[in-house]
Amino acid sequence: MPIINRIAGYADEMQEWRRHLHAHPELAFDCHQTAAFVVERLREFGVDEIHEGIARSGVVAIIEGNGQGPTIGLRADMDALPMDELTGLEHASTVQGKMHACGHDGHTTMLLGAAKYLAETRNFSGRVALIFQPAEEDGGGADIMVQEGVMDRFDIGQVYALHNAPGTDVGAFYTTPGPILAAVDEFRVRITGKGGHAAQPHETKDPIAAAVALYNAVQTIVSRNHFAQDDLVISVTQFHAGSADNVIPETANVSGTVRTFDKDTQAMVMRRLEEIVPGIAATYGVSAELSYEVGYPATVNDAEKTAFAVEVAREISAEVKDDVGREMGAEDFAYMLEKRPGAYLFIGNGDTAGLHHPLYDFDDSVSPVGASYFARLVEKAQPAR
Repeated sequence: MPIINRIAGYADEMQEWRRHLHAHPELAFDCHQTAAFVVERLREFGVDEIHEGIARSGVVAIIEGNGQGPTIGLRADMDALPMDELTGLEHASTVQGKMHACGHDGHTTMLLGAAKYLAETRNFSGRVALIFQPAEEDGGGADIMVQEGVMDRFDIGQVYALHNAPGTDVGAFYTTPGPILAAVDEFRVRITGKGGHAAQPHETKDPIAAAVALYNAVQTIVSRNHFAQDDLVISVTQFHAGSADNVIPETANVSGTVRTFDKDTQAMVMRRLEEIVPGIAATYGVSAELSYEVGYPATVNDAEKTAFAVEVAREISAEVKDDVGREMGAEDFAYMLEKRPGAYLFIGNGDTAGLHHPLYDFDDSVSPVGASYFARLVEKAQPAR
């Protein structure tokens, strides 16, 4: 079964929705205009319940099917990124410093397309909970929605999400059972020495020298402290120090990211940083303060639900890969999968710029494919009685 014909008929409408959302990006939890647009569409569709203000600007809508049954959850993220767009498109961002560079405008559109179809046809039993979530990029909106009781309040038994994938054929799907995306943590180290004239370094305690040594030492965690077959990435991504060529500064700041799948590996990294940082400080006669922030957990697909999602995807697309291996990116849908079984799949976005790139744009031809996938998930998981 290819794209659902009725949903294919929404293609122009979905393009209008998506391009409106793209032109009006919002960040983190402040997705109020986006949520209002979503709610307006949902009311037009005639959904049964709309619950607003979850995680500040999140929305959950309920559509009742034909006959009693469980509730299946479908999630789309709504937030954009704090960056300028360079596409020059007619529907480019109208807000300086904000851009839908990750395709969340497309994710929201795909779920709206499924919502319109499901509200019209109701060819399923039980209920579907449509989850429109803020703050995936920053803030862990999924975690907040879970903490505010979304899974229990709406009695969601299983939950699914999609993410577009540039560089993959339009409408292709790929996923894997078990861990698919990594846990993500952040670390920051503030080194304090003694500043002074660059011509008299012997009278200073140079925090830059200590920071460089710290950078090199951190790399040994991956190369010498963990089993090579356990996935681990540690990247130092920021190094800030100094303000003039002839001044040795008082402080230096080093920060970065840690990506893991295994909690023992994560704990090892934390332990080694706690050992390395004071060791470097003692070696260079400076003080150093480590801050380690545990972030999103690993995104772990339920094996049974993933097999089911793949079966549905194969009804929609001829190109479906079900065991592609895991990636080191992170995703806060992980919090929902910790509470309920489900699956996270990628859907091809064609030959576009990559995610988080200023030239990226979601391919509108993907919307009917993703909407059909969401709709068939519901109809196949909870057939009408």
